[in-house]
Amino acid sequence: MLKRIFSYSGQYKKYLVFAALCITAESLFELVIPLIMANIVDIGVASGDRTYIFEQGVWMLVCAFLALLLGIGSAKFSAVAGQGLGANLREAEYAKLQQFSFANVDHFQLSSLVTRMTSDVTNIQNSISGGMRPACRGPVMLVAATAVAFTINAELALVFLVALPVLAVCLFLIIRGVRPLFAKMQGAIDLVNRIIQENLTAVRVVKAYVRGDYEIGKFGEVNTNLQTQSERAFRLATTNMAAMQFVMYGTILSILWFGGKMIRIGGMQVGELTGFLSYVLQILNSLMMISNIFLMLTRSLASGKRILEVMDEKIDITEEKAEEIEVTRGEISFEHVYFKYKEEAQEYVLSDITLHIGAGETVGIVGQTGAAKSTLVQLIPRLYDITSGRLLIDGHPVEKYPLKHLRDAVAMVLQKNTLFSGTLKENLLWGSPEADMEEIEEACRIAGADEFIGRLEKGYDTEMGQGGVNVSGGQKQRICIARAILKKPKVLILDDSTSAVDTATEARIRRMLAEKLPEMTKIIIAQRISSVRYADKIVVLEDGRIQGIGTHEELLASNKIYQEIYESQKEGADL
Repeated sequence: MLKRIFSYSGQYKKYLVFAALCITAESLFELVIPLIMANIVDIGVASGDRTYIFEQGVWMLVCAFLALLLGIGSAKFSAVAGQGLGANLREAEYAKLQQFSFANVDHFQLSSLVTRMTSDVTNIQNSISGGMRPACRGPVMLVAATAVAFTINAELALVFLVALPVLAVCLFLIIRGVRPLFAKMQGAIDLVNRIIQENLTAVRVVKAYVRGDYEIGKFGEVNTNLQTQSERAFRLATTNMAAMQFVMYGTILSILWFGGKMIRIGGMQVGELTGFLSYVLQILNSLMMISNIFLMLTRSLASGKRILEVMDEKIDITEEKAEEIEVTRGEISFEHVYFKYKEEAQEYVLSDITLHIGAGETVGIVGQTGAAKSTLVQLIPRLYDITSGRLLIDGHPVEKYPLKHLRDAVAMVLQKNTLFSGTLKENLLWGSPEADMEEIEEACRIAGADEFIGRLEKGYDTEMGQGGVNVSGGQKQRICIARAILKKPKVLILDDSTSAVDTATEARIRRMLAEKLPEMTKIIIAQRISSVRYADKIVVLEDGRIQGIGTHEELLASNKIYQEIYESQKEGADL
């Protein structure tokens, strides 16, 4: 897993190497200082040689200064490497998300995907930025200081043979317990993000139903859960410090006890014991750094696993069968198409769909709520793949088209209209970034958006706000229709996208589409019969099956479901 995570370092790998070299060199200079100090005590002070003391003191300062410079360099390189790795990970993860189909997105909660791109990546980049120094310094200091300690007094250094196994056992037990707790903690962050996202998205509903207190209580539950999971994880992690200090102080006391006896019997000099203690402290500090790195690594591995789950998600809509062809006319044929969202699902959402839509035709689709109308049209641009049967566009199976060409040729205005933060013009240019002002105005005229744009204070330069909060639902729908028209698609799908406009405006949009875009294939999903009454043909869906195809008059004369829908809407209008 670590190898895969570090494979995203890219151009920042060299900074990892620079940081490691600086830290190693810094550690070696710091290891020399206790040796110089021991010589000052045993040679310079013992003989009263001031010249020797000053010379050695200068060397100590030089070593300390070089260690300082190398420490600054290692901090800089570690920060660049950590932040660079984090940026590359986020970019790769975001690029992967862009390949997701609707089915792939359904495998993850949106709040979890946000956490995986923010909190989980931050954990990893912080582990690099803050962990490079102890990760490199710890082993170097441990090996070198232990070697020098055995050189000074091998008998006294045997104390480490008792201390090291005790530390290793403590660290193993702590890591084994804390690893699943870190995973649960990240899951708790997912829940907090989900509640925040839901509340902010539906803030108008919350206020309309005066459910603020309920939402506060719901947030309190997940927030308390996050607090509890975090406390459990960090409470266990902090026992590492207590175990380290216990072993550290026990080791120092043992060395002072045995070292004092050696000095009394002449087996060791005071300077040697002083230098030995310096190396003992460095060894114990390096052990503490290594143990902290293991804990940091444990948390990073939990986050890395969650990130790689996104990276390893199998894209179910691929271009393996794609050829270099483009949609030219917009003729669509469904041939005994079956569809279900999951392979293991027992029932099909769409069953035995056989339908031909000629190029340039206007086709209406009606049916009760839950009839799978939206699902049917989402198969055309391959937002979902059919389970069985054949779906052809211009005589070619949809999987033969490159996704970019296919989706450029099919414009969809979904039930849930989405505008992005930015100006009205910037939102419209999503349809065609190269469109000039004349094309934009023409698209807005066809969509009926010109009627209100002229009344906006800044016209096309009006800020939409996040999600288009500065315009009404009907205005938002017309902007989205204009944006789709700007694509100049071969197939235009309007999925109940005029539900928020009045019937007169809807009729005007329908008439303009017929007059200005006669060659474009138009598929209109609607709840109102009036929206599809003048279509070339109307498809009646019921429980994922086609129950009738014909003109308004034909269906009104022969189709019971269509008659019931028509009569219910007629009674509602009379009331």
